[in-house]
Amino acid sequence: MSSHAPQPATMPRRLAALLYDLLIALALLLVVALLAQLATRAQLIALHAGHAQVPLLYQLLQMGVVCAYFVLSWTLGGQTIGARAWRLRVADAQGAAVSLARALLRALCAALPLLALLLGQWLAPRTVLLAVSALWLIDYAAMPFDRMRRTLHDRLSGTRLLCLDAR
Repeated sequence: MSSHAPQPATMPRRLAALLYDLLIALALLLVVALLAQLATRAQLIALHAGHAQVPLLYQLLQMGVVCAYFVLSWTLGGQTIGARAWRLRVADAQGAAVSLARALLRALCAALPLLALLLGQWLAPRTVLLAVSALWLIDYAAMPFDRMRRTLHDRLSGTRLLCLDAR
């Protein structure tokens, strides 16, 4: 690699960009919640026996909106708002722009730890959160052992996160 070629992103920059993007995702989810509540005249979420009943269609809408934010950002320029702020870019293995299929695969692989939330029917919330956290730690633990500093979801999707400057 030449000295001017983009280098793999470091963990602190990845996490800083992710924090920015989580704030954007939260804002998008709040807008979706407001619109859904207005559309259903505040009847979207019902309480039954002290537990909130959230319709599956609404949950799928939420996942779709967050996924669309990441996938569209990665395919239309390679950067989310957080990545732009921290001068990072998602690329394929050759450093080129990612395709829609590769961006979708990356989003799905990165979200795999969220499947542990399904355990919430049988396990205590603290245990479920620990399971999700442990799975994400495993995902990111691959970075020190990869010369291109790829996470597990990068390896599975054939992508990498590049640092655009030497900050």
